[in-house]
Amino acid sequence: MKHSHATHEDHSKHGDSCPHKKVQQAAVNQEIPVGAEVIYTCPMHPQIRQPKPGNCPICGMALEPETVSLDSGPDPELIDMMRRFWLSAVLSLPLAVAVMGAHLIPDFPHEWMKTPMARWIQMAMATPVVLWGGWPFFVRAVESVRHRSLNMFTLIALGVGVAYIYSLILTLFPSQIAQLAGGLELEVYFEAAAVITALVLLGQVLELKARNQARNAMRALLDLAPKMARIIRPDGKEEDVHLSEVHKGNLLRVRPGEKVPVDGVVVEGHSSVDQSMLTGESVPVEKSPGDKVTGATLNGTGGFTMRAERVGNETMLAQIVDMVAKAQRTRAPIQRMADIVSGYFVPAVVAIALITALVWGIWGPEPKLAYAIVNAVAVLIIACPCALGLATPMSIIAGTGRGAHAGVLIKNAEALEIMEKVDTLIIDKTGTLTEGKPKLMEVVTASGFDENEALRLVASLERSSEHPLASAIVKGAEERGITLSAVQDFASITGKGVKGTIDGDSVALGNAALFSTLGIDSAPLTVTAEQLRSKGQTAMFAAIDGKAAAVISVADPIKATTQEALKALKAEGLHIVMLTGDSKATAQAIATQLGIDDFEAEVLPERKSEVVRQLQAQGRKIAMAGDGVNDAPALAQAQVGIAMGTGTDVAMESAGVTLVKGDLVGIVRARRLSHATMRNIRQNLFFAFIYNALGVPVAAGILYPFFGILLSPVIASAAMALSSVSVVMNASRLKRVKLS
Repeated sequence: MKHSHATHEDHSKHGDSCPHKKVQQAAVNQEIPVGAEVIYTCPMHPQIRQPKPGNCPICGMALEPETVSLDSGPDPELIDMMRRFWLSAVLSLPLAVAVMGAHLIPDFPHEWMKTPMARWIQMAMATPVVLWGGWPFFVRAVESVRHRSLNMFTLIALGVGVAYIYSLILTLFPSQIAQLAGGLELEVYFEAAAVITALVLLGQVLELKARNQARNAMRALLDLAPKMARIIRPDGKEEDVHLSEVHKGNLLRVRPGEKVPVDGVVVEGHSSVDQSMLTGESVPVEKSPGDKVTGATLNGTGGFTMRAERVGNETMLAQIVDMVAKAQRTRAPIQRMADIVSGYFVPAVVAIALITALVWGIWGPEPKLAYAIVNAVAVLIIACPCALGLATPMSIIAGTGRGAHAGVLIKNAEALEIMEKVDTLIIDKTGTLTEGKPKLMEVVTASGFDENEALRLVASLERSSEHPLASAIVKGAEERGITLSAVQDFASITGKGVKGTIDGDSVALGNAALFSTLGIDSAPLTVTAEQLRSKGQTAMFAAIDGKAAAVISVADPIKATTQEALKALKAEGLHIVMLTGDSKATAQAIATQLGIDDFEAEVLPERKSEVVRQLQAQGRKIAMAGDGVNDAPALAQAQVGIAMGTGTDVAMESAGVTLVKGDLVGIVRARRLSHATMRNIRQNLFFAFIYNALGVPVAAGILYPFFGILLSPVIASAAMALSSVSVVMNASRLKRVKLS
């Protein structure tokens, strides 16, 4: 069975008019066998995918493997380009020095440089550079013509090829050319062809190194995982095994100072775990039985036993690497502008080069042919759009990598771009603003009842309940050192509460409706319950032997970082909206405490996505943050969905951004990352456009009539290489951008 891959949606919107449509369709429709070990794709055109290495038929760039693994060896493309560059540099440097010396050094043997012998030596040194060093460029140029998708390699091959062939003809047929030129001595440009090739190769090496560093950063993340794990066998024996032998459900021992091998849950023991490699937070987190631990995090001084829940490619670390790798291959909407320009730019440059050659060939000074060739080659080389093509992808690669190290996982480049335009943030309360783990808060007894005894009876009853709040009451009692008893005649009354018998006492816990059903007066507890609810707590009535005995309150504590994060988000002009399924009293209390003016309580899952649509209809750019299955529709509906890494897989799949730590500080970081990345992209695009806008007229010779200035093809190639290097260096600044 085989799969075929659909064309990238960005280009499908252009219809048949898209200049790359046929090329993409041919490449994308290649059938890739299921189970193929490695799929290769183009960093600039991720819709191009194939099961073997090669070059992109659109831009000519070398395809890269989609997946990152520790087994990946050195980049063969980088090794090949480096080999070609060093040979080209060794041969080009003396060639360039000799030719420049003939023009600049007074005592240099100028006349000898014009002899046939000197030209043959130049040809001998330049030929391996052009034909071997520059061979990949000629191959890619031919492919670009064959696929009708002209690119940077088209211009490079034309420029180098014209300079080399022109010089070759002058060397092989000197007398015939001299006759045609009216006896004028024409110079050869072997050094220009060779030096241009060497400089382009240098640019390729620097670019490939930058991409390789991005992949190495992902490999470094994978390398954080330990290679071995200590497994506890069913018979109690322990042994160290390779991580690949660990399966879901295995019990593992994590000793002090060791890394957690896989994702799982603590079943025995206590310790503090350094999670900084995932969350960016340096403060260790306390772990007790029932708490989740993440593979590759560093255990502190305590030891614990854990049960493996996610292994191999399912671990958080593996998913982070996969998500970042995929994000780096996606394209931001701003890239479409560069694509449209590039689609028409190369043909326009070729036309300008031809016009330049004609103008100099007809109206230029003698030797007209030489001036025509040199200036046309300079136009072709300096206009190479490699900086334009690199402007967006290099920033996206650097930005998503920086986000991963700060605990902000970007699923696609579009989410990263839109994040800076968001003006409204919708936040789910439970698990987003709050910890999502209810805790026992207060036990307020009626006259004649003991607090600990009332809690003992209620917790003993709740131990048989499956209600989410029941575990909070049980855990709260255990933390107070209270010993629980067995329950008899347990019964759950839907929508009202539970009842049963403990040590001969009849016990009931629930709402006012339960008390009404049991014929118990709840009036003595009503005022206390309302006071607790005004604090954002959920209050429940407890009865012992038919009498109102106590009010038990449970609350989901607000995360310590929530207040500060909301303040920072408001400072950036974001309108905050809180949605929650809790009661109005609880929602009001939380909103007041956090300074949130706009909120809606008792919200059903379908209502959340409806609120998003309503605000979008008003022209707002919405980001929705949530962590549960019920948040998934709203996360998908919003322009940017933000999932808490502590939440469900469904929520993370529906979101464009995932926050590993799962608090609002991550949203602040994501916002700042978006601003920094988009600013970086705009800088790159500006410099690339300005560079070409200024460089092409100068290379064509527009300054010659006024100042006598001409741009040498060698200088043009150096400027072209410098433009690409400047884009790569500017993008690399994102690796150090401050997000908090």
